[in-house]
Amino acid sequence: MPRVFEQDGFLFFFYSNDHHPIHVHVRYGDGEAVFIIADEVTLRESVGLKVKELSKAEKLASDNKSLIVQKWNEHIG
Repeated sequence: MPRVFEQDGFLFFFYSNDHHPIHVHVRYGDGEAVFIIADEVTLRESVGLKVKELSKAEKLASDNKSLIVQKWNEHIG
């Protein structure tokens, strides 16, 4: 499970055998979400996260979009 980054309790990561399109998984507490990383960061799915937590995760993903793409290319290709 390649870690991309962790901030404010949110863990951003990929699975080693992940697939396109570029996306990132986010865990916070007992919840998890997946965001598609393209021109815009888009929520694909979430389980167990509150609206406020999802908003924070989306902002962190948007703020770190270039890092996510860089790490994706390093780990997934």
